[in-house]
Amino acid sequence: MIRPNRNQDKYIQTGLDVGSDKICCAIVEIDPNADTIKLLGIGTSPATGIKKGSITHRDQLIDEMDHALQEAQLMADITVQSLSLGISGDHIRGINTQGAIAIGGNNGSNVPVQHEITNSDVNSVLELAKAISLPVDRDILHVLPQEFVIDTMDSIKDPVGLTGRRLEARVHLITVATTAATNLASCAEELGVTVDCIVYQGLASSVATLVEDEKNLGVACVDIGATTTDIVVYFDGGIRHTATLGIGAASITNDIAVMLQVGIDEAEKIKKTYGSAKASMSSPDLDFELPAQNGGLKRKVSEHELSRYVEARMVEILQLVMREVSRADIKEKLTYGMVITGGGSELKNLPGLAQETINMPVRIGKPNNVSGAIDVASGPSYASAIGLAQWKNFGEDLNKFKPVESLRGTLDKVKKLIKEFF
Repeated sequence: MIRPNRNQDKYIQTGLDVGSDKICCAIVEIDPNADTIKLLGIGTSPATGIKKGSITHRDQLIDEMDHALQEAQLMADITVQSLSLGISGDHIRGINTQGAIAIGGNNGSNVPVQHEITNSDVNSVLELAKAISLPVDRDILHVLPQEFVIDTMDSIKDPVGLTGRRLEARVHLITVATTAATNLASCAEELGVTVDCIVYQGLASSVATLVEDEKNLGVACVDIGATTTDIVVYFDGGIRHTATLGIGAASITNDIAVMLQVGIDEAEKIKKTYGSAKASMSSPDLDFELPAQNGGLKRKVSEHELSRYVEARMVEILQLVMREVSRADIKEKLTYGMVITGGGSELKNLPGLAQETINMPVRIGKPNNVSGAIDVASGPSYASAIGLAQWKNFGEDLNKFKPVESLRGTLDKVKKLIKEFF
C-alpha cells in the first residue's frame, strides 16, 4: 500500500533479483515527468536454495526471498503488493527472427495501394515474427523489436502513422524453460505478492547501467553473477544477441579453495581482500597468512601467487563472453565495447585485464540516474535489482509473460480441444 501523502504522479515499483549468491529486493519511486528514479528501500539475503537458475531447495528459497523483501519494505516503509521477478540460468536462449505482412488490400485495383500503418498492423507483424516452433517445455519470455522495414525503408523504430505496402518486423526473442519460470514465480507468490512479469536478469542489468548512446553505437552488457554470466549485445538501439554462460565468479572462489586448501567461505574472503584480476598489479613480496587446518602448520601465500589463479579463471570467462559477443549479427565494431556489472565485476583491476583480453573499451556498470538511499546500493551487484524495479517503465518488451497464467491458458486450451473432440 502506498502512503497517501505521496505525489500520485509518481509511482512505486519493486524488483526482486534471485541470484545464486544473494537475493536482492529494490523498491523505487519513479517520476515519469522528471525521468528520475528514487531508491526507497533495499533488502538482501544470502541465497542457498538456488544454483545456476535452478531451485535446489524450495522452502529455503522462499524464506530467503521473504527476508530480502521484508528488509526492503521496512527500509521503504511500504507494503509491496506486486513486483518484477528476475530470472537467469543456462536454460535461457536468445534468437533473432522476423515477420512480414501486406498492409491493407488492393481495393479491387491491379495497382497496389499504400495504406497508413496502425497499431493493429504492428501487433499483427509482431505476432507473425514470434510464431516460431518451440519445444513444448519452452515459452517466449521477451519479444524485443530491433527495427521495422516499410517496403525498402529500414531502421524504422516506430512505424505507426507511416504509409507503405509491406511491413516487416525484425525482433529478438528470449525463450525460457517453462518449468524454471513457473517454479520461480510460484515461490515469489508464496510471499503474498503478485508477480507482474518475469524478466531476464541480463536485460534488467542493462536497463540500470546503459545509456542511449551506448545502445545505439554498440555495447555488450555483461552481468557476472556467482554461477552464471548474462550477456546482452546492443547495436543501433536494439538487442542483437543474448546468452547466458553457466560460469561465474564462484568458479574463481572454488579455484582458490582447491589451490590453497581452504574452505569456500574463507576462499571468498581471501578473493575479496587480496585477489586481483591482473597478477602483474599485485606484489610477490606481500604475503598473507592462511588459516591453519585442524592444527596444521601456518602457511603464507603471496598476493601475486593468489592473483595468478584469479587472472587465469577471469581470462577464461572473458574469452567465453567474447565468443558469444562474436555471434551477434553485427559487422561493425562495438564503439562502447563492454560494460561489466554484477557482483563478479567488483574484482580489483578487472577493467585493465578485460581491456587487454578483449581489445575494446571496458567500464564497470553501476546503476544510473538513481537518487535517494543510493549510498547503500551504488555498487554493480545491485544493478539487476534496480533494473528490475524500473522494468515496467522500459517500453521495448512487447511480451507480458506470466508463466502461471501461461500454463493455465495452455491447460484450458487442451480441455477445450478434448471437449470439442468428444
